Amino acid sequence: MKELLAILLSAIIIDNFVLSKFMGICPFLGVSKKFESAIGMGIAVIFVMVCSTLVTYPFYMGILLPLKLGYLSNMSFILIIALFVQLIEIFLKKTMPALYKALGVYLPLITTNCAVLGVTLLNINNNLTFVQSIFNALGGGIGFTVALLLFSGVRSRLETCDIPETFKGVPSTLIAASIVSVSFMGFSGLIEGIFGK
Repeated sequence: MKELLAILLSAIIIDNFVLSKFMGICPFLGVSKKFESAIGMGIAVIFVMVCSTLVTYPFYMGILLPLKLGYLSNMSFILIIALFVQLIEIFLKKTMPALYKALGVYLPLITTNCAVLGVTLLNINNNLTFVQSIFNALGGGIGFTVALLLFSGVRSRLETCDIPETFKGVPSTLIAASIVSVSFMGFSGLIEGIFGK
């Protein structure tokens, strides 16, 4: 249990896909303007990451690996991810049309979000077990959501600040994103210190 908690916390804080591995930057910058859209995208990514891992791991271990078709993992994983993105898109369109509209083009882009594909591939490349992979995917999704929520707060503050004209818009957003990312580097070594990994 200690090891699973270490994997979960590491994926959320230390190995955060957005702030440490720089995966999923497109929705991170695109959807983090408002808190509501950030939380909606975060929940959607958690769902897709966990469900994709639930299917891709046994698919790889039970079908691709025994048939020596491991080279098809990227393509097949993207198809599986696309299935879950479609499910969440249909669900949001029917039940929460305002959120569906707010997420716009970024919702279908979860299919090609390298953070989602990255977690499924890293689970296999890092030789994690099935249960460890689920915890890594859950932590990756929560970490993605934490990054979105933190940055939505930072961006709301940027809108009220007196910023020089040169830095308004994209420059100030990228500078703020880099500062948030650097702040997460302070957590490196935390898991080793707590769990003696």
